[in-house]
Amino acid sequence: MHKLVVSMVTLVVANIFAWFQLNGQFLKNSPEWLKSKLFVLTIGAPIGLAFWYATKWSYEYFGFTWNIRLMGFGLGTIVFGILSWSLLDEIPTLKTIICLLLAASIVLIQVTNVIGK
Repeated sequence: MHKLVVSMVTLVVANIFAWFQLNGQFLKNSPEWLKSKLFVLTIGAPIGLAFWYATKWSYEYFGFTWNIRLMGFGLGTIVFGILSWSLLDEIPTLKTIICLLLAASIVLIQVTNVIGK
């Protein structure tokens, strides 16, 4: 599998886990372990390692760190928006929808702006 695709999938999965790590406490009827500091500390290391690998693979693909920074921001914003909307019923406003579209455009620019790859 292509390093770019693996990097992006890893970013999405890491952002999903990070969302639950930070926002799981606000879910209705969430289990107590999701609200515990032990859960936050335990899952922090694997999430950090996933981001580390995503950065490594992106750097190996692009040869620059800017690409992963911008892709990470864009994908993280999209994942956050989808999970907050679907699990916390936070309906996006027009301003939020525009920001999500901008985040998607940042990801598309980074993925399609590849010279000689």
